[in-house]
Amino acid sequence: MEFLKKILNYISSHFLLRNVIMATCLIILALFVTNVTLNLYTKHGQKIPVPNLDGKTVVAAQEICDDENLKIIVIDSLYVPKAEKGTILDQSPKANMNVKSGRKIFVTINASKPRMEQIPYVVGFSLRQAKNMLENKGFEIKELIYKNDIATNNVLLMNFNGKNIIQGEMIQAELGQKITLTVGRNHSSPLPMVPKVLGLSLREAKSRLWESGLNIGEIKTDNKTVKPNEIDNAKVYRQIPNQQMRALFGGKVTLYLTNDIKNVVSGEKRSNNDARQFTKPAVDSLSVDSTEVE
Repeated sequence: MEFLKKILNYISSHFLLRNVIMATCLIILALFVTNVTLNLYTKHGQKIPVPNLDGKTVVAAQEICDDENLKIIVIDSLYVPKAEKGTILDQSPKANMNVKSGRKIFVTINASKPRMEQIPYVVGFSLRQAKNMLENKGFEIKELIYKNDIATNNVLLMNFNGKNIIQGEMIQAELGQKITLTVGRNHSSPLPMVPKVLGLSLREAKSRLWESGLNIGEIKTDNKTVKPNEIDNAKVYRQIPNQQMRALFGGKVTLYLTNDIKNVVSGEKRSNNDARQFTKPAVDSLSVDSTEVE
């Protein structure tokens, strides 16, 4: 105690030292008060769940987010015919993720009309090349029609809206439009094997099947989990014919879609078991629907 009294007496007897110590204490106190105030204002350490903005307009979404000081930022637009124009198709961060107040929510909205693009001329290319060229431009295959030819899977004709496209024509179409391809088939070529598309999105499954020389049959959805605007990204949990079966060129494959991962897992197990028991390649009855031009 005597030592402490001596220190206090020494400080009080020196004007400059006393003022420096008092100023230091005031600065520390001010910093403490500022830190507490900022934490209260910014809700430091507190996180809030991101609201689900799917299907809402940007204005409506911003009104929902204003309460938590979240900001809506539009970063892209796509055209989905089945969705309302100007509504939100995707968001990042996803709904129910915990974020701090003031966070930006990046959204993709449905465009009011699709963009136009020139249809690439793919006659003379292989089916795989033609498919990639069309997909890279934003188009897809409507149907594969096989015709007897010296080479298998060589594109002989392309048709859009009932009219054959001639080389040199500059035909513009809305992105997402479908092109019918007439493809060659040599009778000595082995029948295509149905690829496994379970677990793939519908978009990915279509691409895989077209590449194998097969058409898309019926598309059936699990109505409990798949909304109309989610079909392209829903996952395949069942396919008929099953993987590793043989089908006619241009044969059709029926796809079943879901957004329930449990359905996908159980569907894959069932399909793999069936494939292991399948020892002799056979033409599935559904593949007889293939369209051919002689």
